[in-house]
Amino acid sequence: MIYLDYSATTPVSFDVLDSYNKATRDYMGNANSIHSLGVKSKVLLNSAIKQICELFNIQENELIITSGATEANNTALKGVALYNQKRGKHLIVSKLEHPSIYSICEFLETQGFEISYVNNDSDGLIDFEDLKKKIREDTILVSICAVNSEVGIRQPLKTIRQIIKKENPNTVFHSDITQAIGKIPVSLHDVDLASMSAHKIFGPKGIGFLYKSSKVNLVPLIHGSGKFNDLRNGTPPLPLIVALSKACRIALKDLESKEMKVKKLNERICLELENYDGILINKTKYSIPHILNISFKNIRPETFIHALEEDEIYVSTNTACASLELSTSVMAIFNDKRRAMSTIRISLSYVTTNEEITKFLNIFKLRYKQLNNLLKEDE
Repeated sequence: MIYLDYSATTPVSFDVLDSYNKATRDYMGNANSIHSLGVKSKVLLNSAIKQICELFNIQENELIITSGATEANNTALKGVALYNQKRGKHLIVSKLEHPSIYSICEFLETQGFEISYVNNDSDGLIDFEDLKKKIREDTILVSICAVNSEVGIRQPLKTIRQIIKKENPNTVFHSDITQAIGKIPVSLHDVDLASMSAHKIFGPKGIGFLYKSSKVNLVPLIHGSGKFNDLRNGTPPLPLIVALSKACRIALKDLESKEMKVKKLNERICLELENYDGILINKTKYSIPHILNISFKNIRPETFIHALEEDEIYVSTNTACASLELSTSVMAIFNDKRRAMSTIRISLSYVTTNEEITKFLNIFKLRYKQLNNLLKEDE
């Protein structure tokens, strides 16, 4: 099997799984309980939370454990909107966001909030002048992802924050950093709110976090009992939090060397695919090497994906949460509907090998030729 869909999800690493299993086996107590088993679990919980916060250089009261980035995005956008609705009802998002952001925006519009979509340039970078113009006195939040999940566009979060705060110091800046962690350096101090999921960094599904600056106030989405976190009450999922902590520690180690390895693999693939007349490479100078998006001129992307699957090679169309739909990101950058309707995303990892890429390119060539010949026969 050759897995090239790491941006959709990653396998759980053995080290992370060991941490999860140990916490499950040896720490059965509810961390909210006051007896010895609960206290034992609480000590481990506090240790895991502390480690995450130290890794990202944040305070422990700034970390909100969630079930993943989708919940974190909901908590961030809805929480800010509900808390600040008397001050303003205007939000700004980019045209390069994950589908979960747009779903939240659609809901907020039904509640009387106004959403503006900031433009980007032809390289996918946020149009700074357009952002300035769109920020108003009643703008309560701006949400722009750190790395786009379809084309891999990396945004300069620090610069964007400076623009936002200069135009309106009271506007909160949120970023979905899910596709950035473990791939490029990220500073949470460049934003006010940040969302992530563990399953993108070789951790388990069902766990993630929301970073919330101590200066930001939110209305909680989940109410309940327990003293774990005022913004997300309930029984702490201790094994998942321990696994998240371990996954973060591994993900942030040796970032530069991991990125260089992935860059070389990306360049190999691009060098080969540039020889195909029927393929367009959807890449700009701001694309990180881990995400490579291509479009077919004649072949349906789902047909090609299933053809590769016969050889146990796995890639995807745009994001896993919007499969077989128009790529809004490719559309926003290249303004070509046909190109945006025929995309495939090849996502790489530092665990991807040269041997895997060699086999992938050979089978890609074979399947491409077969499908092209079928098209010619039908003409």
